[in-house]
Amino acid sequence: MGRTLEGKKEIVAELQNLLSEAQLALVIDYKGLSVAEITDLRNRLREKGAVCKVTKNTLMRIAVDGNKTWQPMQQFLKESSAFLLVQDDLGGAIKAYQGFQKDTKKTILRGGVMEGRALSEDDIKAITDLPSKEELIARIAGAIQANTTKLAVGVKAVPTKLAVGIKEVPASLTRAIKAVADKDQADAA
Repeated sequence: MGRTLEGKKEIVAELQNLLSEAQLALVIDYKGLSVAEITDLRNRLREKGAVCKVTKNTLMRIAVDGNKTWQPMQQFLKESSAFLLVQDDLGGAIKAYQGFQKDTKKTILRGGVMEGRALSEDDIKAITDLPSKEELIARIAGAIQANTTKLAVGVKAVPTKLAVGIKEVPASLTRAIKAVADKDQADAA
């Protein structure tokens, strides 16, 4: 029994909603996967903030029609397609898919779309080499902390050196006066 028009409209609306929240969409050929394997893939992706959606190419084509951000996805819509829609952890989600693909050897990555640009398999692999959001935040925080520490040490050193210099002036003056007095006594003797 086929889907009703209302059911198809609901699916298209759900796809559009998922795409509006996603930063990256991957298209894979899932032919040959069992229900248990699809469930395994979905569970792996869910941990990384991604969704695996299996739907007809026609419905996805309707969902991306007129949307410049996702329009390039149409070139990957053929045969049996599953869509991995990634919201936050791009590298983590791709690594989760790659781990699944390595374990099952049944899926083929056709390509992806990000910010209105079609991505090849090499582009997608390059994304996995990027540091995660948390790692970038940690690096930035470390750099900021290091700079503030250096600034604090430098700011603290200025008054300390100034105080040493001011303290040294009377001592130097006293030594100079004593040296002059000693010289005068030596000359008088």
